[in-house]
Amino acid sequence: MQISPIRKTLAAITVSTALAGTMFFAGPGFSFNSAQAKPVFVEGVQQQSFANVVEQVKPAVVSVQVKSDKKNEEQAFSGFFGGPGIDQLPDDHPLKRFFKDFNEHQRPQNRRGQRGKPRPIAQGSGFFISEDGYIVTNNHVVSDGTTYSVVLDDGTELDAKLVGTDPRTDLAVLKVNDKRKFVYVDFADDSKVRVGDWVVAVGNPFGLGGTVTAGIVSARGRDIGAGVYDDFIQIDAAVNRGNSGGPTFNLNGQVVGINTAIFSPSGGNVGIAFAIPSSTAKQVVDQLIKKGSVERGWIGVQIQPVTKEIADSIGLKEAKGAMVADPLDGPAAKAGVKAGDAIISVNGDEVADARDLARHIANITPGETATLGIWRDGKQTDIKVKIAAMPKDENKSDGKVIPNGESGSSETLDDYGLTVTPSEDGPGLVVTNIDPDSDAAEKGIRPGDVIMSVNNRQVKKVSEFVDAIKEAKKSGRTAVLLQVESNGQNRFVALPIANK
Repeated sequence: MQISPIRKTLAAITVSTALAGTMFFAGPGFSFNSAQAKPVFVEGVQQQSFANVVEQVKPAVVSVQVKSDKKNEEQAFSGFFGGPGIDQLPDDHPLKRFFKDFNEHQRPQNRRGQRGKPRPIAQGSGFFISEDGYIVTNNHVVSDGTTYSVVLDDGTELDAKLVGTDPRTDLAVLKVNDKRKFVYVDFADDSKVRVGDWVVAVGNPFGLGGTVTAGIVSARGRDIGAGVYDDFIQIDAAVNRGNSGGPTFNLNGQVVGINTAIFSPSGGNVGIAFAIPSSTAKQVVDQLIKKGSVERGWIGVQIQPVTKEIADSIGLKEAKGAMVADPLDGPAAKAGVKAGDAIISVNGDEVADARDLARHIANITPGETATLGIWRDGKQTDIKVKIAAMPKDENKSDGKVIPNGESGSSETLDDYGLTVTPSEDGPGLVVTNIDPDSDAAEKGIRPGDVIMSVNNRQVKKVSEFVDAIKEAKKSGRTAVLLQVESNGQNRFVALPIANK
């Protein structure tokens, strides 16, 4: 039998009323047989909390406030000319000096003729590493400032002075002068840090001081293109703007890294942050406190990666070490290091790649003698080099890494897509034409480049090029190593041997 909608509704109302009446009139004389339900409570092993770590380390972390009385020159230049450009000129350029002076005179003054008060330009994070007030932060946080202050975990604001900076590693040290003894933290041995370890980041994201986030170590040895000393620890703890310069702790409350960069398409946290390893930070910070600057070792070479093809062409079993593209005029050249040498160890420590070599050399005190393991002519030899201090001119800095790369008559090397002619200005074969589909073109060789040597043997004739290839074939190699000069710079290219 079908029930009409009206009857269904009346029936529902009747049932509801009955239930409501039952609930309303249920007094002491009424009881339910079933017990009341209990809230969920899971018995078992409790998850470890970060609270104990945070409680101990949080007072050592500060918010860094940066102010400046300098006018933003880039904005001034851009506004005057309607676009950027002048700010890219060298600092000693007459035009840049003129507009800098112009902007200085145009800066507002108060009634006493003094410049206006410093204005806030940046904020970041930092942490105490001594009870007498030394603070570590990022160079990019403080680099444009003229006055600095820090806000402690309890809200106290104290003035700070800049002790020193190191733009190469993006580190800086501030000092607070106060009678109190500050809670401070120490650096961990980051060589013991493993991917998957828990970490806790404490900092000042978006000005929200004392913020704690947690995550794990996601990767080690990250190169993010920030510089030749890139060796970042990647973490997935939430890090945002304002966390720069703040510490990342292990569960023992030791600093394993200093937060310095994030990967973010949107500008916010996406779970990929990069921290400077504590081993790097400790070395740099110690020098900044003692000297106010960092002195690094230097051997004066241009280097490039040893690719698998290059390794095969010089008889190395593994693609390791750093290829010397140009020894320039430095300690290495004076000691006998030549273009085409592969540096595979420093003081017995294996060199993984070109950047690893730069880090090894930089960590040696100038004046000391280092033993370089050199791979040359299919065998290893040791060369002792007296380490010099790195020049202040960054263009001369050691570790400049090059990215992964008869007269009057031209001859064509059909198997290699090259047309070359002997150089009129000295040794070498000038590339006059190249097949765009050839291996040589794929390796970046272009018309105008000069092939200086093949397998570390100087070439002046095409026949010498061909003979070097034949000799490599007899040795069972699949590639030959070309030293190519392009726009005044040397680089090495492993060119596959044609199977013909």
